[in-house]
Amino acid sequence: MPEQLNTIDMSVARQLANTLQQRQQRLISVESCTGGMVAASLTSLPGSSQWFEGAFVTYRLSAKMQMVGVPEATLEQYGAVSEPTARAMAEGALKHSSADISVAITGVAGPDGGDIVSPVGTVWFAWALRDPEICCVQTLESHFDGDRESVRIQAVNLALRGLLEISR
Repeated sequence: MPEQLNTIDMSVARQLANTLQQRQQRLISVESCTGGMVAASLTSLPGSSQWFEGAFVTYRLSAKMQMVGVPEATLEQYGAVSEPTARAMAEGALKHSSADISVAITGVAGPDGGDIVSPVGTVWFAWALRDPEICCVQTLESHFDGDRESVRIQAVNLALRGLLEISR
């Protein structure tokens, strides 16, 4: 079945909610290019306060540093759209919360802002667990086609699928 490019897959969100509730785990998101869309989709589910801790929307570099502790040196060396930055965001979300699982999303949704290294549609993801220390950080780079909204929705869907995988 082809992925819907313009709708968030709420069936995955509901599966994630059930899994987190059964495992008594809490989730936090740290989002850049999606601007809080993961948080919005998850909190649209009834009872989300039982398993959703909160969200950081770290759109600017200064927010990434101040809110979740991404080192300035990481941003200078690798840029905002990179594996080290996504990893630092996911780890920082756990360090600055009491959540058990985090997801981080940083990318270029377009229509401008891309470059040769990170063209429009490039998105980095990181998922991290606390067990009892921060561990099991997984990262993924993806390249999405479409307009700004389509890139953002595809990123949310991939983030949700990754959360479902790591929470099992």
